[in-house]
Amino acid sequence: MKSQTRGGTRWRRFAVVMVPSVAATAAIGVAIAQGALAASFSVSGQQFQVKAESLHGWGFVQYGAIDKTKKGDKPVAVVGINTAKITKLCQAVTVPTPFGEVGMKLEAGSDKQVEATKLYIDADDLKANAKFTNVDIGVSVSDTSKGPGPAKPGDDNRGAYVPGSFAQQADEVEFTDVDQRAWATSAGTFTLPGLHMGVSMGAAKC
Repeated sequence: MKSQTRGGTRWRRFAVVMVPSVAATAAIGVAIAQGALAASFSVSGQQFQVKAESLHGWGFVQYGAIDKTKKGDKPVAVVGINTAKITKLCQAVTVPTPFGEVGMKLEAGSDKQVEATKLYIDADDLKANAKFTNVDIGVSVSDTSKGPGPAKPGDDNRGAYVPGSFAQQADEVEFTDVDQRAWATSAGTFTLPGLHMGVSMGAAKC
């Protein structure tokens, strides 16, 4: 996935604002078992909302990157986490159609926590309370070691980053009251106990 990103990416902003973005996309009902990172896929350009009561993760990394979507290049904060447990997840996406807006809402993890491994999230907005344990700020993305690491080279659609650029990592992370906007996510495994999905006309919100 090592390819040149476009100019103008605000790496400092990613560092301060986007770091906690791992929390949100864990709610997505998509699982692609591909080991360290899911295979390359074309990002739709359709954003989605994800909310969670809490997320506890072990092995965390974050860095700035560019996703190539159907609506053009998008600056994102890519977050990787080795193992995550999430409580009360909700994902909502609204899709425009010739017949009007169609909303899809997914909920899981109310009675038993959602679990994910080798989780990667590409997001551009996050609100949450966050706690990091043994955090390293300013490490080179090429030398991160605490999380699953930057995405594999050769993926031209997601997570293109500048080798040696800014990254953060931590042994452990805790997030509460999460509300995030994301472009894409992938995971080695994704277990969603008590999954409920509903589709209806009109916009969907968590």
